[in-house]
Amino acid sequence: MSLFKHHIAFKNIDPLGGGLREEIQNEQLEPQAITLEETINEQQLDDYWQSVESDIESDPEWFKFSEE
Repeated sequence: MSLFKHHIAFKNIDPLGGGLREEIQNEQLEPQAITLEETINEQQLDDYWQSVESDIESDPEWFKFSEE
């Protein structure tokens, strides 16, 4: 015999309810929306980071930990 005679049940909640689904869809249509591409131009990425590295090293405040 069970001590509890009542069963508690919860309604399923839609995590995208309350307007969130529409908000996400609208953001995906914006021109500056982030998209994930499977292909990447490795040379372009490498060139970009090399230029960033050069900019950092040309900073007069820059130091290398190995020289400290």
